[in-house]
Amino acid sequence: QVHLVESGGGLVQPGGSLRLSCAASGSIFSIIAMGWYRQAAGKQRELVAIFTSGGRTNYADSVKGRFTISRDNAKNTVDLQMNSLKPEDTAVYYCNADQIGTLPDAWGQGTLVTVSS
Repeated sequence: QVHLVESGGGLVQPGGSLRLSCAASGSIFSIIAMGWYRQAAGKQRELVAIFTSGGRTNYADSVKGRFTISRDNAKNTVDLQMNSLKPEDTAVYYCNADQIGTLPDAWGQGTLVTVSS
């Protein structure tokens, strides 16, 4: 079983920056992809950024050029650097791990990011 713990959310003014971190533990050998999703109030959860199973990165169009996903394989962490934040980036951000075979995705508990003046 994979356990994910996020950290780094908070309140930031428009134009500011935040860095989210996700630490994976447990059966990390079963992870084939990791990334970040977000869910704003009243909206569906959406992909923000991900390392695919092939090692490439994909970003939502709305965050390209502003957000950067990175990983540290030695520490089993995946970070999301968020720059030039906008009020529409306000959401609960979730770390996700896609696992091999029929194992279900693992999700973190979520961390709230609020962009407001």
